[in-house]
Amino acid sequence: MPQETAVYTHGHHESVLRSHRWRTAANSAAHLVPELRPGMTLLDVGCGPGTITADLAALVAPGQVTAVDAAAAVLDDARGAVRERGLDNVRFAVADVHALEFPDDSFDVVHAHQVLQHVGDPVGALREMRRVCRPGGMVAVRDSDYGAFAWYPEAPALDGWLELYHRVARAGGGEPDAGRRLYSWARRAGFTDITATTTAWCFATPEERAWWSELWADRTTASVYAKLAVDGGHASAAELAAIADAWRAWGAEADAWFMVPHGELLCRA
Repeated sequence: MPQETAVYTHGHHESVLRSHRWRTAANSAAHLVPELRPGMTLLDVGCGPGTITADLAALVAPGQVTAVDAAAAVLDDARGAVRERGLDNVRFAVADVHALEFPDDSFDVVHAHQVLQHVGDPVGALREMRRVCRPGGMVAVRDSDYGAFAWYPEAPALDGWLELYHRVARAGGGEPDAGRRLYSWARRAGFTDITATTTAWCFATPEERAWWSELWADRTTASVYAKLAVDGGHASAAELAAIADAWRAWGAEADAWFMVPHGELLCRA
């Protein structure tokens, strides 16, 4: 079976998990929520720290949720998130989305949030998700699109950050502009019944922009992304520090506003 070839650009530094723990079914899987019913079986691919997983598990209970991630360590966070909610219908496993160790037609719903931008073969990953989804079931995916990010006020250093991020992510085998490509990838994976939509995160209040700018400043200098940027010859540590300072300066602007658009699909198996 094919195996993952891409490097996960973000890693699991605290600044990354700080962002991931903010995610909920309401702000990150609203396209899927109306399709869920109690008793459904659901596979959550790339569950990370499990905050979306816990929400989905509550919606399908007493149905069983299987949450998988390529990184074993982050599953401890996910177990904690589920335990805090008092849920007993979630099991966890380490898995590669390109080679899921489940039989054909195992789940009513297969969900992946911000996964396909980080894998080496997104079409193959979608085929594998389709394989383990029962006929008539649903594969739901959502990914951001870095090339469509927008912010105000203009900040040339953030333009440089975006260009750098594209280079680092693509050097590692990922595709940061995944959102616009999801529909094409799903068609190539064999899906014919596809509902495509888009939604965005918006950070505009003082608290939101301070949180968003600070976590990206920290990612830029302290996460796996920072190491990949320096070790790959894409930027120096001093250049990354300057970008981090620009993030913090942007976040302090009274008029600052940031949009993160996403492509999302519901694919009927």
